[in-house]
Amino acid sequence: MPPINTPFFFTLSFEQNTNEWLSWRRQGIGASDAPVIMGHSPWQKAHQLLRIKTGQNEERPANGAMQRGKMLEPLARREYVRHAGIEVDPVCVQSREYAWMRASLDGLSADGRRVVEIKCPGERDHQLADSGLVPEKYCAQLQHILAVTGLTEIHYWSFRPGHTVLLKVARDEHFIAALIEKEAAFWTQVCATSDGRMASATG
Repeated sequence: MPPINTPFFFTLSFEQNTNEWLSWRRQGIGASDAPVIMGHSPWQKAHQLLRIKTGQNEERPANGAMQRGKMLEPLARREYVRHAGIEVDPVCVQSREYAWMRASLDGLSADGRRVVEIKCPGERDHQLADSGLVPEKYCAQLQHILAVTGLTEIHYWSFRPGHTVLLKVARDEHFIAALIEKEAAFWTQVCATSDGRMASATG
């Protein structure tokens, strides 16, 4: 995908799941970090994420569900493109206003106006989407993406082989304001902790 530059974000040239991507991801707050910081993640707490961002702990290894999602994502994206009638590609974006605010997008259109978050969930989360609801553990992730991109809507694509669900999720300014406040405070803590560890190491 050619570079995209908007008043809200710019794209990065490297691919996801590379060493360069991992380094960039550690140097900011990504969309998957947002539920942790907001206290909505069933898998991780904010203090655990803090230790990862400050280099004290390694990132948690991918579990079976994460590996399944990674394997199915290309197929799910092709199905989304067929359903939506618009090409999207995975790309990394970074906020112009907040340099630490980033997102590894599952799909963005070439004009930067359509964004999709792809999930290949278990049956329970898929059924929830089929009833018209995004699982709470993903809501902050979607709003983080909207905060970075400045867009008014994101598509949530719940994919299981043989059955798909598309939900259109609107931008929530009130939630985004609270999200940015909490993420900024968290990133300040990351920087303070990192600086303190460096001072201790050189002192």
